[in-house]
Amino acid sequence: MNVQWTSPVSFVRNGRNKRIDSDEPVSKCPRLSESSSDAGYLSSSPGSPVWAAPLSGTTTHQGPSRIGQFLLIPIADRDGVHSALNVHTGEESVCKVFDMVHYQEKIRAHSILPAHRNISHIKDIILGDRKAYVFLEKDYGDMHMFVKSCKKLDEELASRLFYQVASAVAHCHQTGIVLGDLKLRKFVFSNEKRTHLKLESLEDCHVLEGDSDSMSDKHGCPAYVSPEILNSSGSYSGKQADVWSLGVMLYTLLVGRYPFHDSDPSTLFSKIRRGQFCLPDTLSPKAKCLIRSLLRKEPWERLTAAEILIHPWFHGAQERGSREQEASSPDQTVPTFCLENDESLFC
Repeated sequence: MNVQWTSPVSFVRNGRNKRIDSDEPVSKCPRLSESSSDAGYLSSSPGSPVWAAPLSGTTTHQGPSRIGQFLLIPIADRDGVHSALNVHTGEESVCKVFDMVHYQEKIRAHSILPAHRNISHIKDIILGDRKAYVFLEKDYGDMHMFVKSCKKLDEELASRLFYQVASAVAHCHQTGIVLGDLKLRKFVFSNEKRTHLKLESLEDCHVLEGDSDSMSDKHGCPAYVSPEILNSSGSYSGKQADVWSLGVMLYTLLVGRYPFHDSDPSTLFSKIRRGQFCLPDTLSPKAKCLIRSLLRKEPWERLTAAEILIHPWFHGAQERGSREQEASSPDQTVPTFCLENDESLFC
């Protein structure tokens, strides 16, 4: 396959933009959410306020495919994402495939957003006749699967990871970018020890025009959607809707399930509209305070993303974790958790 080099794209930091003459087919894998056990919870009908269009046809897992010097292998639990191996250098990365007519819109925010340690950057782009192949930094799995495997996190670990999440969101908001559809799956680990997080990509975000963050988009994951999106027939604050989603994420990290969940979308949306949830007594007062400050029914009563970063829970949780580590035995084992069979707790 011939590869034609073109002028570098200005917004691709440390990357190149290449053009190929034709596209080889890239395999697609089915969404994890389309399994029979949780399809009712993770997607709702087109008439609902929040829904995701189903994939057309029946998708099956296919083998590797080749594009330029890259070997692409679908990642089974992340729809539309491929593990990419440069066959010349052996370097690994992650590849997302977009239609040519949409790819510039999908990656537009990367040209606006200044670099941040908790946000992935584009390494390379290959343009085909019909598809654009966008290469990002290699990762070691997403937060959704990590929390699912641990069931829930202790406050010290949760505070370290959630601070990075909130930092990425605050950086986007400061630059005039609303993330929308914010959830655990959007954040991936950039190191094998799983201590450093990055926002996977900016493809679903909204670039604001001017100072107003007023939005009317109704799409997103049902478990993370805010009450005002369900209640309002008009516009809502995109930034404050993101903060609600952060509250759902924090609750899930610490409790091991969503604050609002039900297999029936209508019942789920009713629970979200009421905004009532339970906090376990095992949580510290500061953790409860932060969760309540994010999951407030009225958008203007919630903290901003920047205010989250100065909440005393972060300092308190890490201090408490250090004391517990000093008092514990040096012969520690990692506890094994039995996962619940109900896949609908996660999306």
